[in-house]
Amino acid sequence: MAIKALLIILIVLLVLLFIGVPISYAIGISSLAAILTVMALDVSVLTAAQRTFVGMSKFSLTAIPFFILAGNLMNQGGIAKRLVDFVLAILGKLPGALLVTNVGANALFGAISGSASAAAAAVGSMVREGEEEQGYDPALCAATNGASAPSGLLIPPSNALITYSLVSGGTSVAALFLAGYIPGIIWALCCVAAAILIAKKKGYKGNPGKFDWNNLLHATVRALPSLSLIVVVIGGIIGGIFTATEGSAIAVVYALILGICYRNITWKSFWNIVVDSAKMSGMVVFLIGVSNILGWVMAFTQIPQAISSVLLGITENKYIILLIMNVILLIAGTFMDVTPAIMIFTPLFLPIVKSFGMNPIQFGLILVYNLCIGNITPPVGNTLFVAIKVGKTSLAKVMPYMLIYYAAILIGLLLVTYVSGISMGLPILAGLA
Repeated sequence: MAIKALLIILIVLLVLLFIGVPISYAIGISSLAAILTVMALDVSVLTAAQRTFVGMSKFSLTAIPFFILAGNLMNQGGIAKRLVDFVLAILGKLPGALLVTNVGANALFGAISGSASAAAAAVGSMVREGEEEQGYDPALCAATNGASAPSGLLIPPSNALITYSLVSGGTSVAALFLAGYIPGIIWALCCVAAAILIAKKKGYKGNPGKFDWNNLLHATVRALPSLSLIVVVIGGIIGGIFTATEGSAIAVVYALILGICYRNITWKSFWNIVVDSAKMSGMVVFLIGVSNILGWVMAFTQIPQAISSVLLGITENKYIILLIMNVILLIAGTFMDVTPAIMIFTPLFLPIVKSFGMNPIQFGLILVYNLCIGNITPPVGNTLFVAIKVGKTSLAKVMPYMLIYYAAILIGLLLVTYVSGISMGLPILAGLA
């Protein structure tokens, strides 16, 4: 029954995606098709409707619309320029200074806004003018911008980690947020290493002269209000002062006040931001609700147990099993967005990793890290295409540089996968795991 249900889900899902059906409808229809093999039509439809309602009725889901709104307010609030100046003041002496600055600013802005595409668009636009003036290769700049942008999806606040918390059965959001810092920093450092390597080969030098402490002080003062958002929101969640949902609401208020103080948000722009955020939130929450049908079908037909039996039948070596999972996730990530992929693969793989003692927190970071790579990999690769558009170049010119960044980022993936302390160290120190 499990294999039959899995085949029905995969075949129907792939066919619907191929003909252009939206992912939420594709997941719902494929799940319903699988239910029909074990239940009557009237019972199947009622069960599907009930599971959708239950999936959208969780209070913790409120955090996602709030963080989306906060991120959109940040995108329009004039924060990117201040972060770019701050990172440039710190890293400006390194070879390929503007490339390295792009990486660092993407990590900070992505963490604050919660969107890799927004980081690529905002930060890429800010550094492009300077890169053009200094004769940087536009394709290299676009590759650096695209490759580094997803690091902010790992560094909290992260909607991907909140989604994983819901799908995995209530894994602590505070623990996941804390666990995301080091993997996110590792991603950024891998990109920094690759950028410096390429910059040295091309002869791109850092800013001349001695380190300017006054410039750093000025840049820090200007960026401090933006950086404080991370400290206030994440510190409050991890410290138990407020929940992730309450923290998301605080982030909205903070971002709005900051945007008004910077004079970059008007009543008209605020209304447009709210409308855009509502549309995006509606899509995400509906997707989560529909995906709850899929999770129920998998549990009812015992698909995770069947997958576990197949993998364990190939090998009982957990390192090989994790490698196989990584390959599957990397392939899936190239044609699926992060949120639906989390919905599909968490109930499939989480029981397997639990069977050999892996903490759900570590698996959550492995899962999100893998799927973030898909964000910069064709044929979907939304963040990569945003970076290419901002950089005014082409995919053909960018891909040779991206291969170097892929290699560096994959080294980071192997570290996150096989060194548990990278994900678990901070949650354990904080007493959250």
